[in-house]
Amino acid sequence: MFDNLFSTTPDTQITSVSGRLTRTCIGGFLALAFGVGSLASPLVANAKTLAEMKAEYQRPTSVPYPEDNPYSVDKAELGKKLFFDPRLSGNNQLTCAFCHNPSLGWGDGHSLGFGAGMGRLGRRTPTILNLAWSEPLMWDGRFDTLEEQALGPVGAGVEMAQNLETLVAELEEVKGYQVLFNIAFPGTGISLDNIANAIATFERTVISSIAPFDLWVGGDEDAISASAKRGFELFNTKARCSECHSGWNFTDDSLHDIGLPNDAREEKAADGSMIKIEGDIGRGEFFKDNPALQYTFKTPGLRNLPARAPFMHNGSLHSLEDVISHYNTGGYKRPSLSRSMKPLALTDDEAKDIKSFLLTLVSNDPAVTVPILPR
Repeated sequence: MFDNLFSTTPDTQITSVSGRLTRTCIGGFLALAFGVGSLASPLVANAKTLAEMKAEYQRPTSVPYPEDNPYSVDKAELGKKLFFDPRLSGNNQLTCAFCHNPSLGWGDGHSLGFGAGMGRLGRRTPTILNLAWSEPLMWDGRFDTLEEQALGPVGAGVEMAQNLETLVAELEEVKGYQVLFNIAFPGTGISLDNIANAIATFERTVISSIAPFDLWVGGDEDAISASAKRGFELFNTKARCSECHSGWNFTDDSLHDIGLPNDAREEKAADGSMIKIEGDIGRGEFFKDNPALQYTFKTPGLRNLPARAPFMHNGSLHSLEDVISHYNTGGYKRPSLSRSMKPLALTDDEAKDIKSFLLTLVSNDPAVTVPILPR
């Protein structure tokens, strides 16, 4: 799935992911909750104006759908039912929504996710919010599209543990699904591809609503506080967050090492001996011979952060204050750490202003209704 490596220059590596080129800023700046970079630093001679910075965060006017899986109401409604249906799991108890809970920012609120048999997973559950604009997917960027990703957790033994070879047959036994698939996919009915396409179509409808920040960008100067306005300027200048957290969803969709401590550890085996558990090296698992790619993880968006705590791929930081403090200190030093990852010298007041700004990205999203499942 991961092909050629075209460059090994720190901070500007280009990799090929299933034939599609994606930019990866190797050392990573603030990849998991904030960014560090060089946009509009006060020390840069041609720093951007406030209006220019605001213009870079305009909300899109339409949702992107792939040509081979265009939107339809019927497909999205079917995908929602599948997303909330425990029959997609091997034990008929887990749903996609079990880990991607709308009331928890489409995450699960835990430091590490849970899977089949309530076993702990190795990473925090990522949100599915605004994924229509956020490919590739997963913390290590292993999937290029939502269609590719949709059945990954369903078939994973440690997650939903469903046998994909029998899933189609199980759904075909449900008359309600026979009808819904024939409406959404005329002539093809129930198949793994159509299950994935329906779930992906629904997931692209999971979009954060207009937040106070969006109103301010649109011209309402009273929409956010003076502290938040200072925080936005810091976000784009001294704190250098916008290098990785760019655009309306505040992500560059790349993968970075932002200097979280290595989580390698020793655990006691059943026979009493101690075994070494290697730390999570993210995308480095696919490029073990490239030291620059070790510990790189995907940049998440920053919308609706309070509902999505704890933060980082391993849930190791529990508050926005913890996150800001981490970046202010410069992160754990190692060869893959971004050269831009360095102490920021933010004052306490500046850190508070950045938090105030981040809270303006919180929107009052409509309540999600759990669908009636087919019988």
